[in-house]
Amino acid sequence: MSNSHKTPLYNEHVKLNARIVDFAGWMMPVQYEGLKEEHAYTRNHVGLFDVSHMGEIRVKGPKAVEALQWLTTNDVATLEKGQAHYSLLPNDQGGLVDDIFVYCLEKNADYLVCVNASNKDKDFTWMTKNNKGADITDESSSWGQIAIQGPKALQLCDEIFAPLKISELGKNQIRVTKFKNFTVMIATTGYTGEKGCEIFVETHGTAALWQTLIDWPTVKAKAIGLGARDSLRTEMKFSLYGHEIDDTTNPYEAGLGWAIKPNAKDFLGKATILKAKEQGLKRKLVGFKMLERGIPRQGYEIKKET
Repeated sequence: MSNSHKTPLYNEHVKLNARIVDFAGWMMPVQYEGLKEEHAYTRNHVGLFDVSHMGEIRVKGPKAVEALQWLTTNDVATLEKGQAHYSLLPNDQGGLVDDIFVYCLEKNADYLVCVNASNKDKDFTWMTKNNKGADITDESSSWGQIAIQGPKALQLCDEIFAPLKISELGKNQIRVTKFKNFTVMIATTGYTGEKGCEIFVETHGTAALWQTLIDWPTVKAKAIGLGARDSLRTEMKFSLYGHEIDDTTNPYEAGLGWAIKPNAKDFLGKATILKAKEQGLKRKLVGFKMLERGIPRQGYEIKKET
């Protein structure tokens, strides 16, 4: 792990005796107390996730919407200031470069695109290569990111960021405010299926925000590792790029047709994606439940009993 990157919270994870592993080139906490305990605590209380390894790409300027309409499958033109949506970066072969979240910070002028850590460089290269005149910059080193998830997550956010009422915002919203003189962008998004938010904070303020969240007296939040993050998102049937979806996946195969707006605009790979759908999809991503205690590992074959 000598060549791995460290998030702004690496030392905090060491203090908490986290088990550290390499994930997408980053030294990340896979667990603290244990996967089962952390999974349950998030479902019943509130969990804190270091997701600072994720990438942040800024798309700005008068051509921002035109560029994002071409680069992504969802309809960016429908986003008002403070709104966000899930979307996809299609390639020109009908597959996926990545799955992403797009946040509108200023309508028609300023958008933040959150991308998967393992795809950050690839995504940035792809977006700049296929740009339609927007100002596209990689801001990943400027931001840390903390996800706060669970039934008590919004109460915690309300108390820390008062007078801003995060609990009164709808789903997929984003607001910009300050925390100890650091800029923070608070989004009501998440990857667990629970209520909560994901906070983009200036890199140098990440540790201070994390410590405030951990020490908050009225809502006892706990640090949660990548292991439980994976089990939580799997339980909700949220795809992870590189696992359930990749550059060969037609989004309709993966049940992601709701994030595609072909009637609203043109986009990269549109004809190929739609042609595959019209001809009949050859495969379909589905969930299944084990009847016995065995663990279905990635890559295992599933066979029908005869």
